[in-house]
Amino acid sequence: MPGTAETPTDKPGLSPANRSLERGIALLRAFRPGSELLGNSELAERTGLPKATVSRLTQTLVGCGLLQWEAASRAYRLAPPVLSLAHAMRAGSRVLAVAAPHMRALAESRRINVGLAAPDGDEMVYLESIRYARRVALRHVVSGQRVPMELTSLGRAYLAVAPAARRKAVLRAITQRRGSQWPALSAEIEDAARQVRSRGFCAASWQPEVVALAAPLPSADGAAYVLNVSLSTPLPVAVVAEELGDALRTLATRVAQDWAADSQGR
Repeated sequence: MPGTAETPTDKPGLSPANRSLERGIALLRAFRPGSELLGNSELAERTGLPKATVSRLTQTLVGCGLLQWEAASRAYRLAPPVLSLAHAMRAGSRVLAVAAPHMRALAESRRINVGLAAPDGDEMVYLESIRYARRVALRHVVSGQRVPMELTSLGRAYLAVAPAARRKAVLRAITQRRGSQWPALSAEIEDAARQVRSRGFCAASWQPEVVALAAPLPSADGAAYVLNVSLSTPLPVAVVAEELGDALRTLATRVAQDWAADSQGR
């Protein structure tokens, strides 16, 4: 399950992981749109943690000001300081500062949607989503929104360039979660990797009449980011890839160049 304590993560350095901290963060990750209020039992189910552990951690998180207790519902919700952390992240993101002007220019000129995302466990999280779709769509994407790695062009583009150990861990988690669906998804993920190697991007349509292309964003420090373009259209995936592929490749190149120059200048 996405967001569980078993979700694969990367840890810098050689010191052992702090299990209590990891479990506390897993509880915070369990809160999502549509799941704003969660009790200890629901948190235990979503994270796979023992109820006694969840109870202890939620009390600590309330004391730290990251969770609020709703007595009427006997459940918790994320507290306002969590939003301040997200704001600090966005305000301090150099890649977002560099990429945003290029993304907006492309979105406005082509009347398409342009996004920037990063991996978190076996999902992708949008840092930015600039929406200029040609057609009105029911799906709205905002900063902070998560999408499944295995279904989306964003996730498949990331998996195409992820370090081998990281890719193996993520695919193992997805395999367990998808069960009988996995063989077909595995073939699509491998095909996406071939597309990235040959064209620099991959394409997918995981929702009706929404086609998206995604390209890994090269970086000197190994940071993992992916750019995408999408639009709501009845056109086949191949037609959209032909129409927007060059624009996406150019966007990724310009952002990578400016990001490298920005890093050298700091």
